[in-house]
Amino acid sequence: MSALRGRSRDNVPRSVVLDGIATRYEILGDGPPLLMYAPGGFDATIEKWRAQGVYERIKLLEHLPKKYRCIAFDRRECGQSGGRVELITWRHYADHGKALLEHLGIERAHLIGGCMGCSCVIAFAAAYPAATQSMILWWPVGGAKYRIKSRARFTDHVAFVREHGLQAAASLVQTDAKPFNADARGGPWASPMRSDRAFAASFPNMNRGVYTTIVKGMRDALFDRDTSPGASPEDLFTLAIPALVVPGRDESHATSAARYLQECLAKSEYWDAPPEAQTEAAAAPRLLQFLDEAR
Repeated sequence: MSALRGRSRDNVPRSVVLDGIATRYEILGDGPPLLMYAPGGFDATIEKWRAQGVYERIKLLEHLPKKYRCIAFDRRECGQSGGRVELITWRHYADHGKALLEHLGIERAHLIGGCMGCSCVIAFAAAYPAATQSMILWWPVGGAKYRIKSRARFTDHVAFVREHGLQAAASLVQTDAKPFNADARGGPWASPMRSDRAFAASFPNMNRGVYTTIVKGMRDALFDRDTSPGASPEDLFTLAIPALVVPGRDESHATSAARYLQECLAKSEYWDAPPEAQTEAAAAPRLLQFLDEAR
């Protein structure tokens, strides 16, 4: 049970250091805790719940906080959260969310992920099933085109660093202020380089060979399959956690990835609605009904 239960909604951005990583988060509403892994790929920030694609349309942060304590945060290496150069796997993203819950005194929570956040949610559930009350998986990333495109982003960054060096990558980030999603040349630590001066100053001093080995290892760890990444099917088969799967239908969110999660999760529900039918009027009642039944 949350140590914060009973506090009123504040909607105030906060920051806490979790395992050495500065983490920006925001709490909206009151009630049972709901940890929110944002959409946006490698620019997964709180704002994406309000201003990106389908999420802007369905306005989850206007509806879910009416009954749930929504804990939204900038994922590590994204937005105003910090980062650390290491071979990041899905488990690292799971650990980041778990550390935030522990900081807030929350032992168990509902989880929702959008886009790449879905992979973080299933990684969390596989690592911490006792802490996972339910999962909402909205537009899981996946599919062959997604894997190819994602791996190419890392490969392009490695090629840029090998040719021009780490200082060039750091300078590019400071000049253009683009996240890894928007310009692969800056790399997966582009956001911390913009928000953390000390990190930005130390980044060019790393050994180039060690750095590129880490980046390639991260690429291979995160994007190793043509379906939805995040947890092995063997791990998913063991989970007896209620899950609601909402399918996407484009090159990054293949419908096959959503169907895969439906098949692997024993207690899954599949909202068989095409993207154009996933409206604010339809989404809010569907999600709240699922959450209420999973309590």
